[in-house]
Amino acid sequence: MWRKWKRYASLSGEHKRLLLEAFLYLGWARILKALPFSKVAPTLGQHMAETTEQPNHVHAPMIKQVSFAVQFMSRHTWWESQCMVKAIAAMRMLERRKIESTLYMGMGRDEKGKLVAHAWLRSGPFYITGAEGRERYTCVAMFARQMEGSVK
Repeated sequence: MWRKWKRYASLSGEHKRLLLEAFLYLGWARILKALPFSKVAPTLGQHMAETTEQPNHVHAPMIKQVSFAVQFMSRHTWWESQCMVKAIAAMRMLERRKIESTLYMGMGRDEKGKLVAHAWLRSGPFYITGAEGRERYTCVAMFARQMEGSVK
């Protein structure tokens, strides 16, 4: 614990704020996950739409930082912070920075044949969360968070 605290204390103020923001959004997303999906879905973006896959190299460094912060902090929450929670948290963090993203929801079967779900988030050509194993799922819904003035 002391080693983690020392590492955190050595980070720049900007990195500390980003990690704290990720922690707070993960908590907020976990609360949203507990609500009926019909109430949450309209807040996720345009249903069954996607944002562009064209790279925006200006946003690439921030996208990587958000991805790292969400992935890192999800391992340090005392609540469940799996794929859907991470995708919603990262989407909100990118939205704050006026960066477009698309949240995908997929269904598939595990090794025992049980129906399982997965969520992942993409911005441009970059996968922010849930990239691992997404090819095993059939996309059943997507939500595009587009920023005003962006090219579709």
